[in-house]
Amino acid sequence: MDLRGARILVPGATGEIGGALAVRLHTLGARTALAGRDREALTRVSAACGHAPVCAFDAWDVDSCAKTVDWAVAELGGLDAVVVCVGVAAFGPVGEVEDAVREHLMAVNVLAPMAFLRAAADRMPQGGVLAAVTGIVAEAAPARMADYAAAKAALATWLTAVRREQRRKGVSVLEVNLPHMDTGFAARAVVGEAPPLPPGLPVTEAVDAIVEALSAGARLVRPGSGATLDVVR
Repeated sequence: MDLRGARILVPGATGEIGGALAVRLHTLGARTALAGRDREALTRVSAACGHAPVCAFDAWDVDSCAKTVDWAVAELGGLDAVVVCVGVAAFGPVGEVEDAVREHLMAVNVLAPMAFLRAAADRMPQGGVLAAVTGIVAEAAPARMADYAAAKAALATWLTAVRREQRRKGVSVLEVNLPHMDTGFAARAVVGEAPPLPPGLPVTEAVDAIVEALSAGARLVRPGSGATLDVVR
């Protein structure tokens, strides 16, 4: 994908990674549409992206996610990529995590990304990209993160299946499997406190890897050896 002129929807553009990615894409010449929950933050990121169009959505409402795709298509005249950067964490022993929290984790981490990408799948041109952020917890399955890890693992599995479906259409499906990042994300958990974590990688490294992956039509961004991220084609 040539990012210059590419029409890209970024749901979760009010988060640390989504916001930084949106700004980078703008500097590279992409035409971005920004979606998030916080209208004030959306306005701020939009200003840094040449006043890109913005839309608020509720991750609890999968219809609002799908309608956001319709909105982006209308605003940009089509879509070449969707990069979903929404997510939320929760910590604690499995017996102490209430059902309402589990539902929240599944809604935000699984159902919302699926709704965005499902709505966009049939609109992608050849060479387009469907992407979402998962996390290393999907593979590591740490103690006191059972429901959070299960949600991310569910999304990762879904992306793998969709990749096989989209391959014959020439559309790439990218999983952005990130380790702990220096975003303060863990401190904003729905419930519980994060266990001791290693120093997080800088947000710029995630953005660098995502941009490279989008350009190359890669299938995976994942932790590499040492404090690096690998892009797998």
